[in-house]
Amino acid sequence: MQCSVESESFSPQEHRTVDARYNPQAIESKWQAHWRETGLDRTPELQEGIRKFYALSMFPYPSGKLHMGHVRNYSITDVIARHKRMQGYAVLHPMGWDAFGLPAENAAIDRGIPPAKWTYENIAQMRDQLQRLGLSYDWEREVASCSPDYYKWTQWIFLQFLAAGLAYQKEAAVNWDPVDQTVLANEQVDADGRSWRSGALVEKRMLKQWFLKITDYADQLLADLEKLPGWPERVRTMQENWIGQSTGAKVIFRTESGDELPVFTTRPDTLWGATFMVLSPEHPLVESLTTPEQAEAVKAYQVQAAAQSEIDRTAEDREKTGVWTGSYAINPVNGDKIPIWIADYVLMGYGTGAIMAVPAHDQRDFEFARKFGIPIKLVVQPLDGSLTSAEDLTAAWPGEGVMIHSGPLDGIPAGKGPGQSVEKAIAWLESQGLGEKQINYRLRDWLISRQRYWGCPIPVIHCPECGIVPVPEADLPVILPEEVELRGRGGSPLAQMEDWVKVSCPICGVEARRETDTMDTFICSSWYFLRFSDARNDQAIFRKDQVNGWLPVDQYVGGIEHAILHLLYSRFFTKVLRDRGLLDFDEPFLRLLTQGMVQGLTYFNPNKSGKDRWIPAALVKDPDNPVDPETGEKLEVIYATMSKSKGNGVDPEDVLANYGADTARMFILFKAPPEKDLEWDDADVEGQFRFLNRVWRQVHEFVEQPNFRDLLTAEIIPTALSKPEKDLRRAVHTAIKEISEDIEEGYQFNTAISELMKLSNALNDAALVDSPVYADGIRTLILLMAPFAPHIAEELWHELGGTNSVHKQTWPSYDPAALIADTVTIVIQVNGKLRGSFEAPSEVTQEEQEQLALTSAAAQKYLEGSLPKKVIVVPKKLVNFVV
Repeated sequence: MQCSVESESFSPQEHRTVDARYNPQAIESKWQAHWRETGLDRTPELQEGIRKFYALSMFPYPSGKLHMGHVRNYSITDVIARHKRMQGYAVLHPMGWDAFGLPAENAAIDRGIPPAKWTYENIAQMRDQLQRLGLSYDWEREVASCSPDYYKWTQWIFLQFLAAGLAYQKEAAVNWDPVDQTVLANEQVDADGRSWRSGALVEKRMLKQWFLKITDYADQLLADLEKLPGWPERVRTMQENWIGQSTGAKVIFRTESGDELPVFTTRPDTLWGATFMVLSPEHPLVESLTTPEQAEAVKAYQVQAAAQSEIDRTAEDREKTGVWTGSYAINPVNGDKIPIWIADYVLMGYGTGAIMAVPAHDQRDFEFARKFGIPIKLVVQPLDGSLTSAEDLTAAWPGEGVMIHSGPLDGIPAGKGPGQSVEKAIAWLESQGLGEKQINYRLRDWLISRQRYWGCPIPVIHCPECGIVPVPEADLPVILPEEVELRGRGGSPLAQMEDWVKVSCPICGVEARRETDTMDTFICSSWYFLRFSDARNDQAIFRKDQVNGWLPVDQYVGGIEHAILHLLYSRFFTKVLRDRGLLDFDEPFLRLLTQGMVQGLTYFNPNKSGKDRWIPAALVKDPDNPVDPETGEKLEVIYATMSKSKGNGVDPEDVLANYGADTARMFILFKAPPEKDLEWDDADVEGQFRFLNRVWRQVHEFVEQPNFRDLLTAEIIPTALSKPEKDLRRAVHTAIKEISEDIEEGYQFNTAISELMKLSNALNDAALVDSPVYADGIRTLILLMAPFAPHIAEELWHELGGTNSVHKQTWPSYDPAALIADTVTIVIQVNGKLRGSFEAPSEVTQEEQEQLALTSAAAQKYLEGSLPKKVIVVPKKLVNFVV
């Protein structure tokens, strides 16, 4: 291995530091500037024969300041990207901003500034912080979702969905703030069901909303999880559960007046035990089904249900409530007349908004029937015959058994297996024309309407003559006006801007109105990874050869909090764009790493509740005896995820100022495996800083030798090496092997950094500074350290005489022969206790190992001239004498 002699526009002498001490701030700013000037991290063109690698971190919301979670996420991906470049890959490693959303509106209202100004200032500040961390992004491909040159294509994608019949508008239940008179997104409603703005109890109202038909892709989204072995198992399971496939039957009940009430049930075999129906309070038939006698009670209950959150309404331990509509339905399998109730535990968004209730075999229905005196019918008898009638029930019986009181199903084993009651029931229903087999999904169509300002405008025009008309592609983007007044009340300000809302219909020319809803910000993040493949293209969303060349993303890194929605929506978008002929792959992300949280030392008062229980670390005067500064009560101490509310965060700016970016990166990668939570410890940060200082000194002491260049270029002849040189060479090549495997096999950066430390120790202990093997070890240490601590590695590489960037060097490869030791250390035990050791040839046989052990000084001392009763030999490792 020899130093590169490629030339650049500078000499190493120009970049040598005047101060021989390690000064991270000086060298980091110097090299960051140089990398920008030379375009070191610019994405190369795709070329045949050159392997590609797309490394991507989930792009952040531009809040204005990085936190340690960001530092961890981006450091992980940066190591991967830098390592792949050194392996000869063409690497795409971009960064952008998920810049639309509610926080910018909040800031605009609180500060009296436009959301765009606040957002772009934050982007500039965070971009500077990312650059100071030495992250190797191709900033020429930077995107911001709030920029018209990006959201033009977001709108274009919406038109693709509309053309494919996958975007539609319908009446839907929304969160309504009765004080501010506006619709709220789910994230604008707190855990108590109150508005984030006014504090009012949020109501449910039916309004026209835009949806995307993600349910049309439910089967593909579920089946294609098998194509993602590079994803964590728990993430795939979370997506599988969210999609929630279930097989059952669609059965049509009818009201006494003849209206259809379709229900989906996974247990059609229990239809003969259905004794009532329950509708969602928002069901469209409630009004027509409610008799005059029940009208007042039903209306009051609807108002009460509208004030409840979905979580509260569906809680298992909540007391069941409901109101009878006064009407009946006809059970299609036996003609029984059963009452129709409304209850808040049935949601209009799930299934059909109507259920058949079988109280004998469903605990929720059982509790409801008992409370309101509704009959209970037993249709599954336990195998042991312990239940013969509904009067024997103290709770619902959901278990196995035999069908009874169920007409054609009597005597059939109850269950979902082949030949069991569910299969038989579906076949019978289909033969009688009463129902059909159906596969249902828990997944609902994606409601994308947001009645707020700072989002991507939906490119649709409402014409009184033509109906819904898409904005012509030539007129995109529909620009979001920036001169708006945000008051936080009265709905979206776009609806108040008549000059913007009024527009001529593109088809017939009559006066029409723009859509004033904006899109859910998840829309913007559901395709950004595709845009990075061709980010500066102003003629198309991307070129097909570029998106197919770079995608799928080879390694995606982000938080587990995005395991369901963002990843599911991104998969959905990819499949739709594939079907529109825009790309040729099925899944967007081949491998996924969900990094753990960064936790800080946290103080809390167990006698307080809510946010008040957390005591900021800055207010704790004596960490050895922490007490509440207000009450004097003793505080408990734990590690918890860093957050402003807990006051336990560590500002990355402080770490950069005190230790530099390389130390911050090394600590956060060394402290824990990427997927595990990390406990912040200032002492460990200091430890990494000391390690970098030691490497700095080792290299400088080496280059102070007059002949260091000769040592670096000298040929190493393995057969001519002394034993100390062979041992050191083995340590060097062991480090190459172990670190390469740690990176390639599971990104175990913590153990990789540990191997760097071992190599530094081996160099320090070898006392061979005038040997070519030592020179090779120094060079190898710097190369192996480059992805982890890029600035100090670059500086030291040039101190060695390198004239090209260390990050353009080839990743070292190990010599398997160098790993083989000439001798092995054999441990001697007597009755299992360690008594000594000796060196033996590496090719020692088992018999030779036993004889060498018997004649060793340790054996002679403890055996005292007697022969052992038994000898246990572990080849090339251990000899145990039993006496």
